[in-house]
Amino acid sequence: MRPIRQYLIIALTACCASGMAQGTVDDYKRAYATRGKYSGKMLHGDVKASPIGKTHRFWYSMTGTDGTDYKLLDCDALTSTALFDKAKLSGQLSEKSGKKVYANRLGLNNVRVRAAEESDKDKHDLLTFEFEGKRWSYDLQTEQLSDGETMHRHHGRQRHWMEVPDEKDGRQRSPKGDVEIFHKDNNLWVRDTNGNDEGHALTTNGDSTYYYSSYGRFSEDGKYYATVRIKPAPKHYVYYVESSPSDQVQPKLHKQEYAKPGDSLNYRVPVVVEVATGRVTEPSTDLFRSQYYVEAPAWEKDNRHLTFEFNERGHHTYRVLELDAETGNVRTLIEEKNDKYVNYSRQYRHDFDNGKYIIWTSERDNYNHIYLYDKRKGELIRQITKGDFYVRSIDHIDEAKGVIYFSANGHTGLRQSDKQKNYAYAGTNATEEDPYLIHHYRIGIDGKGLTCLNPEEGNHSVRYTDDHQFLIDTYSTVLNPPVTVLRRSSDGKILKTLEQADITALEQTGWDRPEVFVAKGRDGKTDIWGLIRRPSNFDPAKKYPVIEYIYSGPGDQYVPKSFTPWLWNLADLSELGFIVVQMDGMSTSFRSREFEEVCYKNLKDSGFPDRMAWIKAACEKYPYMDADRMGIYGCSAGGQEALTAVLLHGDFYKAAYAACGCHDNRMDKIWWNEQWMSWPIDESYIASSNVENASKLERPLMLVVGELDDNVDPASTMQVVNALEKAGKDFELVVIPGAHHTMGETFGEHKRYDFFVRNLLGVTPPKWSELK
Repeated sequence: MRPIRQYLIIALTACCASGMAQGTVDDYKRAYATRGKYSGKMLHGDVKASPIGKTHRFWYSMTGTDGTDYKLLDCDALTSTALFDKAKLSGQLSEKSGKKVYANRLGLNNVRVRAAEESDKDKHDLLTFEFEGKRWSYDLQTEQLSDGETMHRHHGRQRHWMEVPDEKDGRQRSPKGDVEIFHKDNNLWVRDTNGNDEGHALTTNGDSTYYYSSYGRFSEDGKYYATVRIKPAPKHYVYYVESSPSDQVQPKLHKQEYAKPGDSLNYRVPVVVEVATGRVTEPSTDLFRSQYYVEAPAWEKDNRHLTFEFNERGHHTYRVLELDAETGNVRTLIEEKNDKYVNYSRQYRHDFDNGKYIIWTSERDNYNHIYLYDKRKGELIRQITKGDFYVRSIDHIDEAKGVIYFSANGHTGLRQSDKQKNYAYAGTNATEEDPYLIHHYRIGIDGKGLTCLNPEEGNHSVRYTDDHQFLIDTYSTVLNPPVTVLRRSSDGKILKTLEQADITALEQTGWDRPEVFVAKGRDGKTDIWGLIRRPSNFDPAKKYPVIEYIYSGPGDQYVPKSFTPWLWNLADLSELGFIVVQMDGMSTSFRSREFEEVCYKNLKDSGFPDRMAWIKAACEKYPYMDADRMGIYGCSAGGQEALTAVLLHGDFYKAAYAACGCHDNRMDKIWWNEQWMSWPIDESYIASSNVENASKLERPLMLVVGELDDNVDPASTMQVVNALEKAGKDFELVVIPGAHHTMGETFGEHKRYDFFVRNLLGVTPPKWSELK
């Protein structure tokens, strides 16, 4: 038998070889230093461009060797020069502001360049910006700075994004400006604007149960006023106790309007009022009866017809409707139907000036595409874009030339890099371009002439001149730093390379790129794309626990696709001795409707079958990744998903940090949850609830909540706490007083470090006093 001392030596050696000796004071300091360490180390990469009026010129800013640089680009002359002399401007700004301003630290806020034809200052280009609470103007021709004007900011109460306005505070003037319509006593009133006329009632049948909104529109001829009548629903409120306010000893109670799934909603009926007589045209609601929301109607140019959109409760039907102001008849122009959900937030609509056509986007063929409708007939003319790719945005529609400019991801047929097979992910296991990368295109409204304007591999962001003849294009991948070029919009030809990012100083810090990793999902055929981030002192001879950062669910894709020096969700934890990963599984967006609809009435899925398959594939390729020590963390939807991971997949995920999670979809905001979980509330909400599944917890868990979280009701976390306590489960709870929606603030971040070091590395974290 070996002596006990020899066994201890063998055990210590095994721990060190497996990486369990990490999580030291130095590791913590390195983790905390990641953001500051990389800040400002990339030059010429953070280009922010804006067109100047209706000219063929841009101005743009970026980080240069001498602070922020501002440049002027002339697209016709293909010249790029300094927008202004930084030394001259900083000198004048120092003199006029009374504060020393250095040219290499010239930080201007809310910058705008007004073209000479827009400026009233001797027809010169004018630079305006904010500095020290004032708005300043600098003549770019005379190089003279005007005295700063004190800005008067509105400090009144701002409406919270969950509040639904009563629509009783609006005032609308007629096109001629002679009369004004306003709300009074649940009705519309009208008065002359020339004098002290108190007005008279335009409608008289409104009451508190069914009143007229003052948010409306006059027809261009002033004959009619269109608005909606509202049957108000009871408001749902959430209450917050602020335990430690800064201005008093006693706590404060806060009240916030906050509609939740299943709550009743305002019922809205479009109406048209004849201004001269008060005659009200109120249509039948047959085509918009079961409402999630009905938009206020908008006038067409004929001063008779109006259009509005109807979103059905449960989101299975969405309609664009037309109302005849004279007859009250309503007809359908466009209808979307889906047995799961219509992805209404992705839809785009453009009505032609001539009143004949509508451009519309829809996921009806499994991908988001562009369609052309005959507005007068209410019929589809053609599908303009087709194929296994996803239209992301409509950038511009040139009605006169019959051209649409748009962005899309996943279209590989027009790639220069497809022909060259020269992918940015060389050295990884990716064999094709990342399908999430955004490119920009033009196509005829007739569906012909599809042209990719920026085929180079990368995630592209563009700004066009006012007439769309030129565009500035900045592109990068998460591995390759940004390049900014000037292109011609007719064919995408590069006219001038403006900037190429310099990351020399970044690389000198010891920074290294993450790895793009691709593996098959649950079906064995769909590619799942993600990132692997290793510690900067990575040693392949060691064994590393793995932590997944998660934010899943529909509405977006979440893995970074553009170059960034600091991967803030991955970098800090990796320095503690972990390999940190992130991926987009099924139930996320922009691959296809089918890819996303896995989430329908099933938010608990969160792509976990794809995530676990991806992680297993990575661990198989890299034996230093230890799948037996697998952690997960996230905030908001990610907090819900992190807890779901250890409740429903505790055989795979061994520890979870869950911050501000919407742990029961019945407790969260109405618009997010009814979109994916539908309405009315049914057993699918219960099946996806972490509260209902809390008794299944067998793994270490840290719950975090901000006591003033006005995004996700803090009670959602506390109901999990209640269920866990009743089930006799061991867990940790961190409450951040005064915090809103948060990953945990500085305190919670430190707790997260300690939690994973203790539960995955198996070592005692350093004392907090050692890290001050």
